[in-house]
Amino acid sequence: QVQLVESGGGLVQAGGSLRLSCAASGSIFRINTMGWYRQAPGKQRELVATITSGGSTNYADSVKGRFTISTDNAKNTVTLQMNSLKPEDTAVYYCKLVQTARAAEYNYWGQGTQVTVSS
Repeated sequence: QVQLVESGGGLVQAGGSLRLSCAASGSIFRINTMGWYRQAPGKQRELVATITSGGSTNYADSVKGRFTISTDNAKNTVTLQMNSLKPEDTAVYYCKLVQTARAAEYNYWGQGTQVTVSS
């Protein structure tokens, strides 16, 4: 089993910054991607940003230029630096890890961390 522990959420004013971190532990074999998703009240969970083990990144259009995802492969951690935050960024942010083990792909989710941006 894989455990994902997120940290760094909180309350910030519009225009401010937050940094989310996610540390993976447990039965880690070959990580394919790590990333962040978010879910606002009444809305579906959506992709925020992902990063592959090779360093390729993908961002939602709504966060491009404001958020930066990075990873420390040696420590199995992924970080999301969020700048110029907007009230519409308010959501629960979830860390996700995708890995391959025994020729199968497995998805793991963190418990979520609340990000609230006040106007």
